[in-house]
Amino acid sequence: MRVLFISDIHGVSSTLEAALKAGESLGFDRIAILGDILYHGPRNGVPGFYDPERVVAVLNALADRIIAVRGNCDAEVDQMLLKFPIMGDYAVLDAGGETFFLTHGHLWNELRLPPLGIGTVLAHGHTHVPELKTLECGLKIFNPGSVSLPKGGSSCSFGYFDGRELRHYTI
Repeated sequence: MRVLFISDIHGVSSTLEAALKAGESLGFDRIAILGDILYHGPRNGVPGFYDPERVVAVLNALADRIIAVRGNCDAEVDQMLLKFPIMGDYAVLDAGGETFFLTHGHLWNELRLPPLGIGTVLAHGHTHVPELKTLECGLKIFNPGSVSLPKGGSSCSFGYFDGRELRHYTI
């Protein structure tokens, strides 16, 4: 199973659409959205090209391929607009023998690990910084970065799992 990982869209449709277009060229079966879909949050300011209505339309057209979790900026009012569930704090995705614990990162992260088995991938966003590493215990940490509001000197990015390997791609 090929999975496109997107996080921290924050209502910016242009970079979301660029990530989806790049993802289509790679080919994907599922889209894992790791939270913060529509709202930009009080610490971020209004991002350029802020268009949450367009984000809703784009994502609802792909609803049958999306598995999503709630970010710290997501609310029940956002769920009212989206045709796929977003209010879970985590989800588990089995993709080609790799098990992903999907979460936003504000509740579960490297400093507060969920109860997982070794070899599982903890996939989260929240920091807006791409990351891929393996902890001493064997747990992989994967952060696709932010589609729209990169931080820490990173670029707008998304993640991709081709069934064997995890990678980052810049937009």
